[in-house]
Amino acid sequence: MESDFEIAIKVAPHHIDWETMLWVATHADTSPVYSDFWNFDHFYPIYGDSSGPCLESWVTLSAIAQATSRIRIGCMVNGVHYRHPAVVANMASGLDIISDGRFELGLGAGWNQEESGAYGIHLGSLTERFNRFDEALAVIVSLVHKERTSFEGEYFSLKEALNNPKGPQERLPICIGGTGEKRTLPNVAKYASHWNLPSYDQNLFTNKLNSLKLYCNEIGRDVEEIKISTHIFVEEATDDETIINQLRIQEEAGINQSIIYFQPPVSREKVNSVTELLSNSAL
Repeated sequence: MESDFEIAIKVAPHHIDWETMLWVATHADTSPVYSDFWNFDHFYPIYGDSSGPCLESWVTLSAIAQATSRIRIGCMVNGVHYRHPAVVANMASGLDIISDGRFELGLGAGWNQEESGAYGIHLGSLTERFNRFDEALAVIVSLVHKERTSFEGEYFSLKEALNNPKGPQERLPICIGGTGEKRTLPNVAKYASHWNLPSYDQNLFTNKLNSLKLYCNEIGRDVEEIKISTHIFVEEATDDETIINQLRIQEEAGINQSIIYFQPPVSREKVNSVTELLSNSAL
C-alpha cells in the first residue's frame, strides 16, 4: 500500500459533454494534486434523468489515455455482466499499453437493472451476480497475467485462451468496489490491490475493514498491501470547508485515496476552484 495520501478526481460520463470531460481529464493531468482520473461504467445516467446522455466508459478512457501523460486512469467500476471477461482482459491489456502502464482495472458484480433489462443483458439474482463475478475475476486475472488460460465454470468456459500482448505493468492493478461481507470482501482479499468503499461512513468503514482484515488473515495476506479509497461527492454548491473537512476525516481514518467526485452539471469554474483549494491546502 502506498504510504502517501492521494487525492483523485472522478467525472462520470453522464449528463456531460465530451469536451468538458476531456478538459477535466487534461486539467487533472497537469495538476500535481491529483493522482488518478476515474469514470464509471454505465450506459444510462444513474443520477438525474436516466434517459439523458451517457458516454461509454472504455471509449472515453481510451481517448483520455491518449490525451494525458501522467495521471493514472480507470473506471470505478466495470460491471462484469456487460462484457465477456475474456474481452475485458484483452481490453484491459490494450488500454494498459495505450496508457503506458497508467491503467487500473475496476471490477464489480453489476447492479443496474434498468439498463441491463433494456439491452437484454441478463443481470440475475444477487446470488447469480456474485457467482458470475467470482468466475469473471478468475478468468480476467488469469488472462492478464498468464500465457494461456483454461477455465470451466457455470458462466464461462475457456480452452487454452490467449491474451497477447500483455500490458507493461507486471501486475495489473485490480480495484474491486463494494462492501458485501460474504462475497465482495473475500474477493478483495484474494484478487485486489485496491478496495473502493463507494461512500464514506466511519462506523461502516471500521466494520468492513475489520472483516477485510479477517479475510486477508485467512489466506495469509497483509491487508496493508491493499489501497483503500472512497468518494467525496462535490456539487456546485459544495463549499470549501466541507471538502477539506471530509478529506481530513478520511485521511485520519486510514483512507489512502479520497476521490473528488464532481456531480453534474460539471462546470470548469468549480473544478478550477476545487483544484486551487487543494493546491493551497496543508493536506
